[in-house]
Amino acid sequence: MTLKFRSYNTKNPKKKLIRKRKTSDFSIIYRPKRPNSEQRKKPPAVMKKFRVVLICTPEMGNLVPLVEFAHLLTNRDRRFCATVLIMTVPERPIVNAYVKSRDALATTTDANTINFVYLPSVDPPSPDQYKSTLGYLSLFIEKHKPHVKNEITKLMETESDSEDSDRVAGLFIDMFCTSMIDVANQLGIPCCLYFASPASFLGFMLHFPNIDPQIANEFVESNTDFFVPKDSTTELVIPSFANPLPPSVLPSTVLKRKRDGYVWYLRHAARYMETEGIVVNTFQELEPYAIESISVNEMPPVYPIGPVLDLNGPAQWHPDRVHHESIMKWLDDQPPSSVVFLCFGSMGSFVGPQLREIAIGLQRVGFRFLWSIREPSKSKIYLPGEYTNLKEMLPEGFLDRTAGVGLVCGWVPQVTILSHQAIGGFVSHCGWNSVLESLWYGVPIATWPLYAEQQMNAFELVKELRLAVEIRLDYRDGRGSDLVSAEEIERGLRRLMDGDDEVRKKVKEMREKSRTAVMEEGSSNKSLGSLIEKIVADVRNFEAQSKLIHLTFQ
Repeated sequence: MTLKFRSYNTKNPKKKLIRKRKTSDFSIIYRPKRPNSEQRKKPPAVMKKFRVVLICTPEMGNLVPLVEFAHLLTNRDRRFCATVLIMTVPERPIVNAYVKSRDALATTTDANTINFVYLPSVDPPSPDQYKSTLGYLSLFIEKHKPHVKNEITKLMETESDSEDSDRVAGLFIDMFCTSMIDVANQLGIPCCLYFASPASFLGFMLHFPNIDPQIANEFVESNTDFFVPKDSTTELVIPSFANPLPPSVLPSTVLKRKRDGYVWYLRHAARYMETEGIVVNTFQELEPYAIESISVNEMPPVYPIGPVLDLNGPAQWHPDRVHHESIMKWLDDQPPSSVVFLCFGSMGSFVGPQLREIAIGLQRVGFRFLWSIREPSKSKIYLPGEYTNLKEMLPEGFLDRTAGVGLVCGWVPQVTILSHQAIGGFVSHCGWNSVLESLWYGVPIATWPLYAEQQMNAFELVKELRLAVEIRLDYRDGRGSDLVSAEEIERGLRRLMDGDDEVRKKVKEMREKSRTAVMEEGSSNKSLGSLIEKIVADVRNFEAQSKLIHLTFQ
């Protein structure tokens, strides 16, 4: 084994030290002598580890990729361990079930590698403090700052008490946890951003403060909640997109300029530049243009390490596993690539009028289908639920007429279904996790975005990457204000299942590229290696500086 040090070993000068040139830096390599038989009998010393602390927005789309990143990092380099800090939200039972499952799994299989720490509960923001879901979440997260500082401080105190304890190497936050940068600064540890959305959207967020004046001057209020451009031909030039961006695909939060969510977007985006590095769940072969646009000198270093996926999915932990098993058995009886799968994520839902349009569209095309339906939540804080009166929400007789070719269900193990050979197409909300899962299994997408940055994801997939067909690029809300007609759905489904062979071919090629990226010589694996080198180098530099300061004041 070869151990690298950043400073000379003054305690034992007899050890063999080799000075080795490495670019502009010097590394000292200690090569121990071959142990004798007595030494070989001794148990190995416990290796001091680099501990990373991670925290994210308590949503499934944020939490799952963060936990998988922790597993990826600790599995890649056994010198690393991870502590995941959990903000508890009682209104999100699915999120809580996921965390409990992963915590139990970590306790039995990764006890020395990953642990989960539940932060103390905080009082939620009062309704007069926010006007949007993002406003609520940002304030809710900010209230946890003292608890985050306390947990990291305890880890650092343990570290200082023993030379063999783990070294806190840094804090990883997600896109809406930027208030935690203050905690990292107070404790003197590096802070990195883990960005679970595409590089194209990261580029937009980094550029957002620059286009804020353009939106202020060129957009006006409309008869909806959204601001619209004065000139209908207005387009936005965003460096991470090769094509000009139509305002209609901007996130709803950006188009609701008078809501506090807009201000929070600006605040979060501005703070990304304060981080030591940005880890992105994408890969070079998928988003070369976007990655190049943000990999510039004035930016923190960017590490595309994706696709980071939970390929086991909720099939292992969801409370309704028996129902999921019946779905998989139904798929087993379907011909290969014959089923179109409609699923809109953990937060996606539709009201009755839109459900009926989808049902009519499905019936017209006659394709086999698996359709996951969710009922809108009664409050923005809660997640969608299950319809108890599904027959009443669909056209009369629809379930009977389609019983031989279709299956309607509630929430499903999406990634498990996408892996099934019967699936031939995916009607998706274009959440980035769903996009990466679909590409991993080579399943073409028909775009139907709903919320967050999904409209921009859909635009990128259809217009920039040619990896999807369009049902809509600019749909939003899902509560009946803008219906997608049965005719639009029918056209999109035919293009998805029977039409665009070029898209299907490109998706199959991207399937292979996504898998190659994470292999030993793949682009993402190399990028992860660079991230690890940076973390280790930062720790070594800090330790060297601390020793120097200590010697100076002795």
